[in-house]
Amino acid sequence: MNMKSLAMILIIALLTSCAAFAQQSPSEAPASREDVLKLFDVMQNREQVRRTMESMVSQSQVLMREQIKQRNPKITDEELAELNQEAEEMWKNFPVDQMLEDAVPVYQKHLTKTDVDAMISFYSSPTGQKLLREMPAIMSEGMQAMYPDIQKHMDATIRRIDERARKQQQEKPAPKSQP
Repeated sequence: MNMKSLAMILIIALLTSCAAFAQQSPSEAPASREDVLKLFDVMQNREQVRRTMESMVSQSQVLMREQIKQRNPKITDEELAELNQEAEEMWKNFPVDQMLEDAVPVYQKHLTKTDVDAMISFYSSPTGQKLLREMPAIMSEGMQAMYPDIQKHMDATIRRIDERARKQQQEKPAPKSQP
């Protein structure tokens, strides 16, 4: 799994796991941009994303290093270090604020002001705060637990694609020689 895919899975999981989306009924007031931003602040989304990314960087670098070495045994330690540095830069410069801003209309579409107020109340409670504190570890451990199955699935898919490509190459007629 490449770093960008892992990051997107992480962000989507974090944003969706923190909200139970409900359909708006026409009689309920929609959540305002300010309501959603307040929810994000109470949920500590920026800090949650930052902490989760830090945890995922270290785990993913180890896993990616192993995967890269398997696929390219001749890669040097210097090349691996360079790839690690690039990955760290990608994570460090990840546009968290812009992603949260992009999520505001999605929350507004699915949540009413009543929904957002109830979520703010929950995430302000001791239980909500505990969930927020534990979420990075939950996500990290969850990804760690899921990674072997994800890797098996990806490896099987790559093998099928490689096999299909080999068959297609074998089935191609040999190029005719020009007189």
